[in-house]
Amino acid sequence: MDDQLSIERGCCKKSAGTCSKLEVYDWLGDVVNKSADDDIVEVRFKNTRKDYYRNVNNLKLAAGDIVAVEASPGHDIGIVSLTGALVKHQMRKHKATLMNGDVRKVYRKAKSVDIDKWREAMSLEHSTMIETRKIAADLRLNMKIGDVEYQGDRTKAIFYYIADERVDFRQLIRVLAETFRIRIEMKQIGARQEAGRIGGIGPCGRELCCATWIGNFVSVTTNAARYQEISLNPQKLAGQCGKLKCCLNFEVDSYIDAQKDFPPSNVPLDTEEGRYYFQKADIFSRTLYYGANGHRPLAPVAISVERAKEVIRLNKMGKKVGKLADSVVSVSSKKSPGFENVIAEESLTRFDDPKSRHRKKKRFSKQNSSRRPRNKS
Repeated sequence: MDDQLSIERGCCKKSAGTCSKLEVYDWLGDVVNKSADDDIVEVRFKNTRKDYYRNVNNLKLAAGDIVAVEASPGHDIGIVSLTGALVKHQMRKHKATLMNGDVRKVYRKAKSVDIDKWREAMSLEHSTMIETRKIAADLRLNMKIGDVEYQGDRTKAIFYYIADERVDFRQLIRVLAETFRIRIEMKQIGARQEAGRIGGIGPCGRELCCATWIGNFVSVTTNAARYQEISLNPQKLAGQCGKLKCCLNFEVDSYIDAQKDFPPSNVPLDTEEGRYYFQKADIFSRTLYYGANGHRPLAPVAISVERAKEVIRLNKMGKKVGKLADSVVSVSSKKSPGFENVIAEESLTRFDDPKSRHRKKKRFSKQNSSRRPRNKS
């Protein structure tokens, strides 16, 4: 049991926190009347790789068991991550690897010999990756070897690589096969998968989403930032992988739903005071800000969405409103509720200026002198 736990911890540590992504909560685990056709189990491996195998020998398997499964060629070692009726639901999302038109098999629970050989294979992965990078550099291939994953019986290895363009690695495969005496499989991954494999801390202060829970990466475009009224600054919109942040898609649906009945922003509003143009929007408070461009500068006006649509309707009828809104709100004077900027007060360099320190000391001495009781004489 201790060996099994140490193996699982080693797998998690070696996979840069990917085991938390591969774990599945079995919400059907306490259901008594489960389907009889639940002989397929889910097995996880390194680098967010998981697959599905048929328990042909009717072994009593539970989540966390180390098993030897069918591979091509030989066998592989993995950890059971899910059993029961929920496996069929998972197979609808993740495609299972078939062999001769059927799901591959679970051979047995891993023996001590299998686990020792698996550990030995994992210990060779880092040195193999470093040597492969040297070989790729000697062959002048424009690619980066991100990681190496050995099969449990050490007869095959998967080489994960990143490349911006198409790479002809046929010569590389020949050299690797002669050097390591194993079967070679090259698997290309993207920048987001590489960031999820390495891990890190995002600008929000939390661990990267791709390293903790995101398994399927959806394309992210700048339209998500436009819908959310975010400044199109490439340095702020890009994540550690160099691509657009995945979190731009998290709330974009809410912003799209909230803006369905908003008037078009390219339509100006005509009033007797002048013509107003759209500046910005506070989407969830349904407030639109319009400013006037003319010889007489006017303060920005905050109006509701209903008021803006009413003014547009009157302008189409050839009418101009007297005032855009009853009260003119300056954007600079409007205070956001529940937020105060206290970063300057907690600045690490706030005591570096000798003049400011002298002023604070003088102010402090005056306050203390005013508090002292005067002598009666």
